[in-house]
Parts: sequence; structure tokens; C-alpha cells
Amino acid sequence: MDSALRLATSPHLPPLLFSSSLPLRKTPPFPVNSNRFSFSSFSATIPTQYQRFRFFPSPPAALPDSADKQNLLGATADDAAADDNFENSRVIISACLVGLFTGIGVVLFNNGVHEIRDFFWDGIPYRGASWLREEPLDSVWTRVILVPACGGLIVSFLNAARDAVSKGSYNAKGALSSFLKTVAACVTLGTGNSLGPEGPSVEIGSSIAKEVHSILDKNPQTKLSLLAAGSAAGISSGFNAAVAGCFFAVESVLWPSSPADSSVSLTNTTSVVILSAVVASVISEVGLGSEPAFKVPEYDFRSPGELPLYLLLGILCGLVSLAFSKLTSYLLGVVDNLNKDVGIPKPVFPVAGGLTVGVIALAYPEILYWGFQNVDILLESRPFVKGLSGELLFQLVAVKIIATSLCRASGLVGGYYAPSLFIGAATGMAYGKFISFAIAQSSPVMHLSILEVASPHAYGLVGMAATLAGVCQVPLTAVLLLFELTQDYRIVLPLLGAVGLSSWVTSGRMKRKDVKGNKALKDGKTPTNQQPDASDNTTGLSSTDAPPEEAPYSNNLCEVESSLCIDDSSIRTRDLEKRIFVSEAMRTKYVTVMMNTLLTEVVNLMLAEKQSCAIIVDNNNLLMGLLTLRDIHEFSKFAKDKRLDSKVLLVSEICSADGAKCKLSWTAMPTMDILYAKTVMNKYGLSQVPVISEHVKDGRGQPVGLLDRECISLTCRALATRESLDFETANAIMK
Repeated sequence: MDSALRLATSPHLPPLLFSSSLPLRKTPPFPVNSNRFSFSSFSATIPTQYQRFRFFPSPPAALPDSADKQNLLGATADDAAADDNFENSRVIISACLVGLFTGIGVVLFNNGVHEIRDFFWDGIPYRGASWLREEPLDSVWTRVILVPACGGLIVSFLNAARDAVSKGSYNAKGALSSFLKTVAACVTLGTGNSLGPEGPSVEIGSSIAKEVHSILDKNPQTKLSLLAAGSAAGISSGFNAAVAGCFFAVESVLWPSSPADSSVSLTNTTSVVILSAVVASVISEVGLGSEPAFKVPEYDFRSPGELPLYLLLGILCGLVSLAFSKLTSYLLGVVDNLNKDVGIPKPVFPVAGGLTVGVIALAYPEILYWGFQNVDILLESRPFVKGLSGELLFQLVAVKIIATSLCRASGLVGGYYAPSLFIGAATGMAYGKFISFAIAQSSPVMHLSILEVASPHAYGLVGMAATLAGVCQVPLTAVLLLFELTQDYRIVLPLLGAVGLSSWVTSGRMKRKDVKGNKALKDGKTPTNQQPDASDNTTGLSSTDAPPEEAPYSNNLCEVESSLCIDDSSIRTRDLEKRIFVSEAMRTKYVTVMMNTLLTEVVNLMLAEKQSCAIIVDNNNLLMGLLTLRDIHEFSKFAKDKRLDSKVLLVSEICSADGAKCKLSWTAMPTMDILYAKTVMNKYGLSQVPVISEHVKDGRGQPVGLLDRECISLTCRALATRESLDFETANAIMK
């Protein structure tokens, strides 16, 4: 027989999602991990009062006439409109509450930082940390070293309390953990450690959004909208820049969200984000004042001819941002290894980090967090403040990168937005001073003196936006933030060029990956039931060997700045995928064809079974390849150009015409979990893979199923719903 349609269920048929008490399948012929998800894990005898009784329908009533139909349809439409209005009103109220409470939370947070700073630094001045340069070293060195170290000690206790809370099972653990983290951030920043307040502000907003959603609006489709509203409120109140806050929500929450969340109305989400950002900004202005986060210096733009200089600055800021992120990732890995391999307790690291920052601050006091007043010193925007030399500015760039990375890796709590702005300001100012000096000292032969360049302050402002965009991957937010603070259209063109190039330099090397999932895999929760050495027949990739792992913490934007990854739905999805076998998600009805099957017959079989591919087998039912509908469509164009008769074309002709077609890049096995399979599919860009019964050397085992992205997504959503139903039923029984 030329072709066959596999209709019989394979021995690896997955269990039914909603199984009865009768045994519906045999034990699979492969090892099953008892810790994984069980499709029949919930089984109980439901008491009589909770059982549903059989409903016997009465005889059908007479059909309504046309007038009754119109009345019925009108009433239904009115009810639906009323429900929609109520739902929209509830979302709007929730957004306003998120903005209100986020604004209040950020005001309290910033006031707490100021109070702690006044307490530890004895109320010393509000003119930046450079005052330490004016003091004799022997009179301030103990305070400069011990205050950040003391902050690290307090943070160690708070982190330990947070870990204990996270292991609890009570309902308020999320809110309590967020509160402890906020207090830890207050202590970190108040004692001068080299981090920033905007990241904690965003996490305050996201935590409030989650609580408001769980109390007032439990619709899962609006959760992402409220999370975006919370992040927008955090940035709006932190920088006093509502427009930048709205774009931050789009770049950090809405765009990176999974396709499953695309059902949320973009119009409703936008209105929710805007309302929350505006309310938070108003509250922030009332509580913290209407002044911008930092003072914009006087600057000018001389000529469009200096635009290439700003483009070079963008590349420079991109390289600086990349070094910043790489060093943070490296130090995170070092600290993790010291904790696991050497056995150094975690509470030691925040103290060591604070102590190191204090020692560095003896020579470079500007690295201490002192609000944005240190940025004002770099930009020379405050009166009676002596500017720093270009050489010292370049040194501050390197030292600030080291100090901030140490703080982040050691477990101190804070964000990367303020340090990124500091580093960008120092880079831009140093670059601007170097350009001005080079032009002033140029020889008459080069005639560079005729080129008019702006003051270093303009390069400092552009450098701030370019570095923020490079480190945090929020280019639109960076542009809008600087434009909103300067309110000058002349800065837009240099901003766009520099920010675009900086983002381009870092974009391919920075990815959002969930933190908890990665740590779980590193802790030994990787698939352990994979059978070794089943290489395929093309690329040499083993059907059971995972793709090359990336270095620990490498290029992980979520580890560098956790407030950029506040949507934790991917973590829950990853946990679910680790508990599901390929045998439970694969399709057991699939099209199998042979090399001498007509292409027209293959297409008819695909159409009959609504499949987009067919598995190619030989006479012994051994796997030979995979043929997709796209391959056939592309080959049909080739055949039409060559005037070939499409009715007599065979599968063998399309496979021999292009060696890349029909070949297998990888094959899965029933004993794998779908997280493992999905990781390999993502790595090599596969949409579907055949599932073979057992490992063989050339990957040509007997096919028992077909795994594609649609069945993976469907299985995860169905099982998540199953778990939710089981939880609700269990609660009803317990009550």
C-alpha cells in the first residue's frame, strides 16, 4: 500500500483529560516519574449533597414568533452591553486604584530612603556625595566604610525573612514578601549602596496591581493590563514623567508578553495604563514635589553636521552598556558558585558588597547613591558646583559599573535605572569634553576648528538616554524620558540616533528569561529520564541531548533588572511543562506516507485529517523524514515553472530535489517532558517533530506520534484549567 493514514492509537496514547473511574489506558511501556503531573491525580468520593442530579428535559416548547424573537434578541443584547459596561467600569476603577496606591507607595518609599539616609549620614547635606572630597579622609573613612556595610547587614536579615516568607503557604505571603523587599531597598539606598530606586518603584506598582486584581477584578484577561498599569505608575511617580511611564509599560510588559495574552483589548489596556500613570504622577507631585528627577543643564546644538558625533556616542554607550550587563552576569555567576561550591552562606554577601562599596567610595565618593544629586554634579547643572575633569569622568564610568554590579550580585536590593543614567551622564560628559578638546587642539592642516560642536552637557543628556536604552532595553522609554524632561525638540534627532545604535549593539545579547525557571533547572530539576545517544541522520543532534546550554546568568535581562519581568505567567507555564510527558501531549493520529506516494494523495490525506505535515516511512514502518504542506507548496511553484505534471509527482521527487527538505533535524521520544522538547524546538526553529518509540543510532525508529506547538499549547492550557477545576472542587468538598 502506497500510503497509510495512522488512525489506530499508539501504545503511548495519552490519558484523557477528564477521565472517569474506569481504567482507560494501560501503563505506558516507559518509566513514569511519580512526581510529575498526574491526569487523574484528583479523585474523591463526592458527598451526596454535592452530587449533581440527572436532568430530564421537558417536552420542547413552542417556538416563539418573530416579535418574540426580536424582543428576546434585544433583551440579550442589552444584557450583554450592560455586562460589558460593568466590566469596563470595574477595570477603570481598578486602574485608578493601582495608580493611587502606587503613587502613595512610591512617596512613602522615597521618604523612607531619605529618612534612613539622614539617620545614617547624620543629616549631612543635599549636595551630592562629592562633599566627601572636601573632608579630611581620617575624619570620614569610618563612616564611609561602615554605613554601606551596616546597610548590607540589615538587608541580609531582611532577605532571610523574605526567603522564609516565600516558603510559607498562607495567602498574604506575596504581599508580605514585596513589603520586605521594599524595606530592603530603602535600607540599601539609604545607606548609600550603588543602586537606584526606580526598579523597586516598578515592583511596588506591580505588587499593588496583583493585589487589586486578586481582590476586585479576578478576570485573567485583565491581569496583564493591570500589571502594565502598575509598572507605568511606578515609573511615572519615580521620574515624575507620565508619558515615559506609559511607554515603559508597553516596552517592558505588553510587548514581551506571551501570545496567550494577546486576547486583551489593546484599546482598553492603553486607557488603563494612561489612567494609572496620570493618577500616580499626580500623587507623586503632591508628595514629592513637581521638580523633575534631575536638573537639566543649559545646553545647545550648534550644527546638524555634528550628528555623526552623536552616533559615535551611541555606539560607545552601547559598548559600555554591554560591559555593564556582562559584568553583572559574571559576578552573579561567581556569587552563585561561591555559595554552592565553596559553601559561603548567602547572608555574608550583602555585607561584603556594602563593605566593598564603602572602600571604593573613599576614592570615588560619587558612586554612593545620593538621589540624582550626583547626576546633577556630573552634568554641572547645579550652581557653585565644580565640574569634574574628563579623566575623572572616564574613571567614574568604570568604577560605577564595578560597584553597581557588586551590589546587584551580592544580594543588595535596588534598580539599574539610576545607575544607568549616572554611567550614561559620565560617559556623555567625558566624550563631549574629549571632542571639544580634540577640536580645540587640532592642527591647521585638518581644519577641525571650523566644526561647531555643542557643549558637553548635550552629550551628557544624550548619553544618559543611550545607556538606559542599552542596559534595560527600553529605547522608546529612554527617548521619551529625556524629551519629557528637556521639552526641547532639538534633542530628538540626536537622541533617536544614539539610542537606536546603543540598543542595536546590545539587543542581540540581552534576552528576557524567567529567573525562577532558570534557577530550578540549575538546581538539578532538568530532565533525568532521557535515554542517551539517539542521534539523527542529518545534523548529528541527539534526539535526547539538550541543545548547548548558555553560561549561567548569561545575557539574562530579568536577572540584571527584575522589574523588567514582572509578568510571572511564563514561570507557571514552565513549571507545568516540566510535569507533562511528550506522550501526553503528542498527536496520536497522524498521516504517514511513503516515498512512492503521489503528492496529490498526500495533500488529500492532510486535508482529510487537518494536518499540516506527513511522516515519511519505509516498508518496515521506520521513520525516514517529514514532509510539510509548505514544502509541497514551494515545490509546486518549482514544478509549474518547469512545466511538470503535478498529478504524477511523487514524494521522492520533492525530497531529492532539495536535500534540506524531508530531512529530520531532531526527533522526540515519549519519555521526554515537553519543556525539554520545546527548548530544542525553539533552539532549532522547529514547528513539529516526529515522536519515535525508542532510541536508535540513526534516529529512524518507529513513529508513534507527532508533537507540534499547537498540541503543546493546548495541553498546557487544558491541564492548567484541570488543576483550577480540581482546586475549586476540593475547596467545595472541604467546606
